[in-house]
Amino acid sequence: MRKELLLADLIALCGSARPTGLDMPARLVIDSRQATPGSIFCALKGEHTDGHAFVADAFARGAIAALVSQPVALPDTPLLIRVPDVLQALQRAATHWRQQFDIPVIGVTGSVGKTTTKEVIAQVLAQRFEVLCSPCSYNNELGLPLTLLQLHSEHTAAVLEMGMYTRGDIHALTEIARPTMGVVTNVEAVHLERAKTLENIALTKQELVEALPTAEAGGIAVLNYDDQHVRAMAQATDAQVLFYGLSPEADLWADDLQSLGLAGIQARLHYQDEATIVRAPLLGLHNVQTVLRAAAVGLLMGLSWDELSAGLWNLNNAPRLTTVRSNQGALILDDTYNASPPAVLAALDLLNELQGRKIAVLGDMLELGKYEAAGHQQVGQRAAEVAEQLVLVGQLAKHYIAGARAQGMAQEHLYVAADNADAVRYLQSLLGPEDIVLIKGSRGMQMETIVAALTQR
Repeated sequence: MRKELLLADLIALCGSARPTGLDMPARLVIDSRQATPGSIFCALKGEHTDGHAFVADAFARGAIAALVSQPVALPDTPLLIRVPDVLQALQRAATHWRQQFDIPVIGVTGSVGKTTTKEVIAQVLAQRFEVLCSPCSYNNELGLPLTLLQLHSEHTAAVLEMGMYTRGDIHALTEIARPTMGVVTNVEAVHLERAKTLENIALTKQELVEALPTAEAGGIAVLNYDDQHVRAMAQATDAQVLFYGLSPEADLWADDLQSLGLAGIQARLHYQDEATIVRAPLLGLHNVQTVLRAAAVGLLMGLSWDELSAGLWNLNNAPRLTTVRSNQGALILDDTYNASPPAVLAALDLLNELQGRKIAVLGDMLELGKYEAAGHQQVGQRAAEVAEQLVLVGQLAKHYIAGARAQGMAQEHLYVAADNADAVRYLQSLLGPEDIVLIKGSRGMQMETIVAALTQR
């Protein structure tokens, strides 16, 4: 019989006696607009809205129960599960539910690339395992518990993304998830405005490694040998350590890197006196590191090279950076999800690999703290090496310009847009079918609106 979280289980996990007659699947939603017949609405209190105001709407859409922390006035008497704090109740429920499953749980963290890494690992493992994978970027104190509460008896592995803002964040997530394997991508100046120092970021990412079981108990840390901060984390764990990277000193390493353009990348992987060539439909040679992480997890979990190669080449979900055509026929590299200096530099490297007139549309990179000016200048300098035209949006454009001008880019090749709409107008007057356009900026810059406007038919 399939074991899955039932409404009766949820009530019991929230501290009440397990009722009878409520053995229907617990399908949790946190947005009343997503409520469907049979779902359970979680009335969370946020910075700007209180879910309790939408309980009635959730029931009107078919919800059969709601998790609440305060009285709610309703015309009838639906099932309300009262708890002191809804978020804490979900976290406790997820903690206890996770303990019901003896399966490998892979935690993924790092400053850059963790979402793509999580997706690729999950799809590679799907060659042999039934994998639970964090949807979207469910990587925080709410998203991770919601993911774990989806565990059922058919799952044979779980891959969970773990994000952070400050010290202690990842430790709290590991207390819920109890990972058996930890993958760390890198340590970069992302969220530096909150974390204050690169050392604090490293220590917070290290919390995943510290939480792993010992090597004797099956714990494994998969660490980036090429990143000195990540490499040092090997001293903070009693788990087995596997280093990956581009150095032959790593346990799993890659050479003979080749860009296949828009078809993806190719590399030769070396592990335990064996070597094989693999391909992946990921854009940009920086994603060889993503391939190495997924390969490391796959090999550690017993996949053959054939299974590994098949999983990498047949990735279903599109990578974060995707390609579309503008109304004028220009090729747009849509990498608008988020931005940090390492991520933008990697995207510029991809732009440099392609043939055509290159245009970079860059928005502010937010939350860089004291690295703000230097980070933008570094990117501006590289952008001037790669692109013939820069289109800049945001209050921090002056730093991009300083870097580009230092590299020798002429002023006439720099355009500072008043806003996204102005950037669209300028690009529409500029673009032709031979152009290649990279569009990238922090989430708060909403650069996806530029892509949407340029591709609207």
